[in-house]
Amino acid sequence: MDKTTRFYELFKPTNYEIFLDIDRKKKIFHGKTTVTGEANAQTIALHQKDLAITEVLIDNKPTFFELDEALDALILHTELGQHVIEVTYSAKLTDTMMGIYPSYYELDGETKQLIGTQFETDAARQAFVCVDEPAAKATFSLSLKFDEHPGETILSNMPETSCVAGVHHFETTKKMSTYLVAFAFGELNAKTTKTSSGVTIGAFSTKAHAPKELDFALDVAKRSIEFFEAYYETPYPLPHSYQLALPDFSAGAMENWGLVTYREALLLVDPDNTTLPVKQRVALVIAHELAHQWFGDLVTMQWWDDLWLNESFANMMMYVALDALFPEWHIWETFQISETPLALERDATAGVQPVHVEVADPAEIDSLFDGAIVYAKGSRLLVMVRALIGDEALRVGLKNYFAKFRYANATGADLWEALEEASGKAIGQIMRPWLEQAGYPVVSAKLTDGALRLEQQQFFNDKTHSSKKLWQIPLKSNYAALPALMSEKTLVVADAKQDPNMPSPFLLNLKNEAHYIVKYDETLRHELLEHVEQLDAITAFQLLQDNFLLAKGQQLDYDALLELLPSFKARKAFIVNDVLYEIFFSLKRFVDPDAKALKNFGVALCAPHLKRLGLTKKAGEPTDDTLLRPLILQTAVFAKDHQTVEALHELFKQNTDAWQKLAADIRAVVLKNEVVNFGTPELLTTLLKEYQTATDGSYKTDLQRALVAFTTKEELSRLIQNFKNAELIKPQDLRMWFAGVLANPVGKELAWTWFKTEWPWLEETVGGDMEFASYLTVIGRTFASDKDLSEFTAFFAPMAERPDLAREIKMDQNAIKARISLINTQKDKVSKFLQQYV
Repeated sequence: MDKTTRFYELFKPTNYEIFLDIDRKKKIFHGKTTVTGEANAQTIALHQKDLAITEVLIDNKPTFFELDEALDALILHTELGQHVIEVTYSAKLTDTMMGIYPSYYELDGETKQLIGTQFETDAARQAFVCVDEPAAKATFSLSLKFDEHPGETILSNMPETSCVAGVHHFETTKKMSTYLVAFAFGELNAKTTKTSSGVTIGAFSTKAHAPKELDFALDVAKRSIEFFEAYYETPYPLPHSYQLALPDFSAGAMENWGLVTYREALLLVDPDNTTLPVKQRVALVIAHELAHQWFGDLVTMQWWDDLWLNESFANMMMYVALDALFPEWHIWETFQISETPLALERDATAGVQPVHVEVADPAEIDSLFDGAIVYAKGSRLLVMVRALIGDEALRVGLKNYFAKFRYANATGADLWEALEEASGKAIGQIMRPWLEQAGYPVVSAKLTDGALRLEQQQFFNDKTHSSKKLWQIPLKSNYAALPALMSEKTLVVADAKQDPNMPSPFLLNLKNEAHYIVKYDETLRHELLEHVEQLDAITAFQLLQDNFLLAKGQQLDYDALLELLPSFKARKAFIVNDVLYEIFFSLKRFVDPDAKALKNFGVALCAPHLKRLGLTKKAGEPTDDTLLRPLILQTAVFAKDHQTVEALHELFKQNTDAWQKLAADIRAVVLKNEVVNFGTPELLTTLLKEYQTATDGSYKTDLQRALVAFTTKEELSRLIQNFKNAELIKPQDLRMWFAGVLANPVGKELAWTWFKTEWPWLEETVGGDMEFASYLTVIGRTFASDKDLSEFTAFFAPMAERPDLAREIKMDQNAIKARISLINTQKDKVSKFLQQYV
């Protein structure tokens, strides 16, 4: 049997009866799976992985079976037609955060467990025999027994119907894919409510957390379900929607139908001391997963090559939902500073995958989950679609799409057909190049002899690459003489300069909704800067962002980029300052981070805001001020502003033993300031202990970011020695710790050496994680020298053809090469610019 064979072509299951008996103490389980379905071949295969199969019955008769471990296959021989296949087996609970696994947590000094599941992409086969492919939808009747003690709660996709002799029976599910099956049990806090349509909403956590930490999630989940039911005009099809925080979880969250699982930090919120960005992130993740209950669960992609049908849509719809639920958040500005730069940066790297990727070898599936492409770029493209066809046509199209494919599978072509019928526009023809082609265009706008000339070409972060790709670009201009779409390489408007309707300043890509960047010539750029005070926040952000990318792609000298910054330093909008200070901190790559000129430049940029904002939040202050304060304080600390450093030090001392109670908005800056400017071995010990005992996710993140900022090799080595200590650093959080130490100039070589030495352990511990390749991404965005490139290439050379890593290895090599070239060609220009601040 070929590894590209789809098992669903051979056998089509219709129902599973799954019984599992789980022994937590022994970390094993016994199972019996009864599959009803139709054999379309005399040799069929079901997926299984690491299951010790003891017996197989077909239609109640014992049968011979074979195992093909390379294919994760149980191979059977039978007649064509309907059959009932019964498989008895046993297996081990994992500690890889895949399959059925324990999450560990501390409560009153005792280590406890919460058992949960994670089956996406192909780990359901580690729990029960199945056809583990998205198209193989069936119904599931689940029964569970476990070493239960009083006070425990058990949850699954559907409500529990009965408990007989310790066996919990659950209502049969709707027709769905195997990777969405889920269950969990343990001692849990619980809060529930109901939507206006009668759906039970639940939020659950371990008892290491206060019940009040569930309130925000419960409210957002309830309102999100209600919003999506109204927006899609399609009812939520299950009796309940449970949100469960797992102490150990490899991804951010998982859209299991009816039982959504989350990292604790992405569901639980301290109502008394939490930042707005944390609330926004939690709300976005909840809305994303609940959008999946329609996009991905009710209608599922036919195969993993259309993963974007799930993820891109959920990523866009989370912003659509929160814009309606929390209009005061201006959540589309958050989209601009999170999804947009992430997509544009990654999508400019040679070798990047397109949104729609052909995949035959199942080993490639996990490599598809590129957050910058399938999530960020995909959602950006769908924002572009929404702008092209309008919100009402989008809603009608989606309603029809759900009605046609509910409880079934669909492809991208099916979605375009539904949207075309609703809008009357050939949206599929416009969008296919955006989905099928990697990368995006830069549109050059020039005024030459009175004519406006636009030209598109693919943008790369490395000037050595080029292509002849073309896109149908929604120009979204403020000049009515331009068409809505630019399909050719070049577009010319003669005598534009003499046209009284030619605006000044001339703008393309209004609202920054289309996936391209703009390169204005000197004349048009000068007009923009003359009107800089009149530019709205998103346009100002966009101008800086596009020029930042152009500079990194060496289509604009870095000193020309830096000359823009003083014009924007007085802007109060957080979105503008977010990119401005990203540009500023990028200068650490070109000059010594301790250079006096760099620090003086930082002071010059942040001083007006520093004086205006102060250290603490003022009653009734604008949201932008609250968001901006930690960014300004971070810059002042980096620049060694004495007054700021000492003031933050005093705050730290005043709150000794109660740092969690520091205002969450500035807590991270206070902790990092202490580490960088007053760090001692004793402080490291104290903060590590604090990290280990803390339960609030955002506080733990603040502590982690401070700890990786220590400035001596001895202290950073102590951190690295704990990378494998799961009682201190959970495997789910290890990438964050590794990235932090690697990005610290003092810790870079230490972290890289650890990574190379411990690679086998990493693969064994988190290698089954769909985000495993992002360890390479972390290195690729940090390395910046010829030595780095040589060592990276040498280490990963033996893995260069691995299906799960090949694309990432090549991309990271290209990213490092581009960075080396940029530094070599621009460092003198940066140094010269900074001389004015000596």
